[in-house]
Amino acid sequence: MKPNLPPSELRQAISSLRPFFVRSGWFSVFSSLLVLAPSVYMLEVYDRVVNTRNHTTLVMLTLLVLGAYVLMEVLEWARSEVMRSASVELDHRMSGRVFGAIFEASLKRLPGGSQQPLNDFRMVRDFLYSPALLAVMEAPIALVMMVLLFMISPVLGWAALAFGVLQVIVAWFNERATKPPLMQANGSSIAAQQYADGALRNAEVIESMGMLRDTHKRWQNKQRDFLRLQALASERAGGFQALSKFVQNTLSSLLLGLGAWLLLRNELNGGAGMMIVASILGGRMLAPLVQVVTQWQTVVNVRDAWMRLDQLLTALPAASVNMALPAPRGALQVEQLIASAPGNPAHILRGVAFALNPGEVLVVVGPSASGKTTLARLLVGLWPAAGGKVRLDGADVYTWNKAELGPYMGYLPQGVELFEGTLAENIARFGKVDMVKVEAAARAVGLHEFILSLPHGYDNPVGSDGARLSGGQRQRVGLARALYDDPVFVVLDEPNSSLDEQGDAALAQAIQAAKARGTTFVIMTHRTSVLAVADKMLVLRDGLQQVFGPRDEVIAALNQAAQQQAQAAQARQATPQGSAPALAAS
Repeated sequence: MKPNLPPSELRQAISSLRPFFVRSGWFSVFSSLLVLAPSVYMLEVYDRVVNTRNHTTLVMLTLLVLGAYVLMEVLEWARSEVMRSASVELDHRMSGRVFGAIFEASLKRLPGGSQQPLNDFRMVRDFLYSPALLAVMEAPIALVMMVLLFMISPVLGWAALAFGVLQVIVAWFNERATKPPLMQANGSSIAAQQYADGALRNAEVIESMGMLRDTHKRWQNKQRDFLRLQALASERAGGFQALSKFVQNTLSSLLLGLGAWLLLRNELNGGAGMMIVASILGGRMLAPLVQVVTQWQTVVNVRDAWMRLDQLLTALPAASVNMALPAPRGALQVEQLIASAPGNPAHILRGVAFALNPGEVLVVVGPSASGKTTLARLLVGLWPAAGGKVRLDGADVYTWNKAELGPYMGYLPQGVELFEGTLAENIARFGKVDMVKVEAAARAVGLHEFILSLPHGYDNPVGSDGARLSGGQRQRVGLARALYDDPVFVVLDEPNSSLDEQGDAALAQAIQAAKARGTTFVIMTHRTSVLAVADKMLVLRDGLQQVFGPRDEVIAALNQAAQQQAQAAQARQATPQGSAPALAAS
């Protein structure tokens, strides 16, 4: 027996919109009842005007039916506006949560770390005022129409009920026939979009090496699969839509014929006019089902979007609110760290352990794929540790609320990412721009004079992904952002990979100045230019900690190990040469 699980976060958000659904439902009931106004008008004209020849009665009836039409349209408008307000409320409640889940999925390299969940959320939100959902709200009025038909004649009521069941069967077959190709088409559409996004991100590589034709061919194959499946689903849905309308029209005519037959047998309550009324009631009774069948493709797409979005939010629950921690001072402890990339069980780091006091500078060196970048991500709390902990002033960095910790931390990743906006906004991390602090950070990395030479100075836009800046300039802006507002702990991953000698000197001076103010640094690098400002040094190889200690001691140990390796290599080369004569003599 399955336990009673609480409703999902998305379902709770929809449930909170119940007042909107209730109001819209009442509007739907009254609006649907007013659809009968033309039938009532016709009967009254025949009964009161044609027989009496009274012009005043005709004018009054006409004014009444026009008022009913106006009221009906007002109710339709009000219903749509209520559901549109519901969609706005859902966006207000859930858009930030969805964005946060996408961001977390991207950090953890999980499915959903793309723009697709935003498209899914938009589809669910827009469905709230779609014709399909509004048609479902009109379903209760179908019962009213059926009751009226039974009051006119049980024969008409049973006939309408039989056709209603037939319409439900048509809808069920429509679901069975269109669901598989629609789901596959949605998957193919997502795959094609993701492939196109990847191609656009690598446009320079594709163009420079003549890969456009083959890249386009692969995208086109994915797009053709999507179009083929969508066409198949549309073809099947079109057939069932036609069948659904056929059932509706047939019922209207059948009820008219049955009404005439009952009238001839004097078994029709209400007289001859009830024949036409019964025909109209039958058509209106099936109208919501016909509308749902017509909009079924939208229903299936929204259902798939709901499932994907619900899975994402369930897999990445909202973070709990933790007690605020005091501001850190920069004391770092790394305790027997074991780490893997998210989604990959293979360990990249194994047993890394060291500690830094506030104001110390650690340089981490090692060959490519030794684990330096992974260590950087764990130090700033981007990735969780498979074993061990990274602690800043005794608190776990990964679980620390980044909104609280962020102002005290600086980070420069290997691939510098700038965002659409001005230089000042990028340096100030898109918070409140304090120009004194912005200029101080820019001066620290030797960027101030360059910025002043630009047409708009610090208000100069950087372009998408910093496209208006060179690689070295982007790296300096990233450095200034990392040092903005004097953080107490800074992690720099290959900070001088794109810098010239002048940039290297500015970087060393910036580290030295921040160190004097008590900032703790961890710097991953292949270049030795920053060793001059280092207090300690860590050597990684294949994810293992080889040496850690004061800089000079580590350098001496490395030099000694290199000398021993060189001597061993010379000995290995000398041994075969020395033994060759003896072998020849023997």
